[in-house]
Order: sequence, then structure tokens, then C-alpha cells
Amino acid sequence: MNDSPAHTDAPVLDVWCELQCSDCRSALDDLRALRARYGDRLELRLRHFPLEKHKHAFAAAQAAEEALEQGKGWEYVEAVLGRVEELDREGEPFLVEVAGELGLDAEEFDTALVDGRHILIVDADQAEGKAIGVTGTPTYVIGGERLDGGKSQDGLRERVAEIADRLLAERA
Repeated sequence: MNDSPAHTDAPVLDVWCELQCSDCRSALDDLRALRARYGDRLELRLRHFPLEKHKHAFAAAQAAEEALEQGKGWEYVEAVLGRVEELDREGEPFLVEVAGELGLDAEEFDTALVDGRHILIVDADQAEGKAIGVTGTPTYVIGGERLDGGKSQDGLRERVAEIADRLLAERA
């Protein structure tokens, strides 16, 4: 998921994330810092990896795709991650509520969760994640290197920046 078109030659940072994951919430500061540092020189893509232990994660991933379709993908992701406890308690009604708070079409969110129009995207992301060895969230993939943030996020922002800088230098 990417809200803005990046340069076609921009390096891609895939962020395997789950919206009911407190570790992913902790990673938001790193993602904000990377977006601030690189802007459109680094394409940040949200990839879905809902974990079975979180019963609302699959619906949340679908909701994030609906938010992307309505033009506020990352804003929605940040809003939901910032309130993980509410998602734990309230489930799908909370996902629709956040959409309304952000000025998105909440009724369309509700319909999207019922009709499952985004399930294939979420399933494909999860299958790809499993295929490349993602086991938890957040996990970052940039320049062919997988960095696991589920165990520890110490130094990950710096490592991602090192790889991004190298990739950008190679493209210059």
C-alpha cells in the first residue's frame, strides 16, 4: 500500500505489518522518520501480515486497503495502530468508526468488510511474506535484505537508512 506515486526508480521499503500489533505501533516513529528523511525518494509500501493470534487483524488489513482506495492509507494505518487496545476490544465497528473520524466514507468501509473486496490483496501479501520468511511483525524488506523488527527494533531505522542510501547512490 502506497498513498503517493513514488519515482519509478525509487528504492522500495516493504513494511510487513499487522494493525493489531503493538510492535508495529512502536515502529511508527521509525516509519515517520524515514518518510521525513527520504520523501518520495524511498517508496514505503505497507504489506499485510495478519497474525492468527489477533482476531481483528485480517479485517484491519482489509480496512487499510479500503482507506488506501479512498486516499488516506497511511493516515488510517497510523490512526488504528495508535489505538490498538480499542481495536482489541471493539473489532470491526472500531475500524469503521476510525474511517468516519478521518472523513472517509464509513458506509463504504462497512460494505468493503462485508463483501471482502480486499481479501485477495491481504491473502497475497501474507502468502508472499511467508514465502520470504516473514514470521512476525514488523518486518522490513529493502534491497533484498529482510530485517525483523518483531524481536527488537533497536538500530533498524539506521540499518534501513544505510541500505536506502546505498541504493540511492547506486542509482545516481
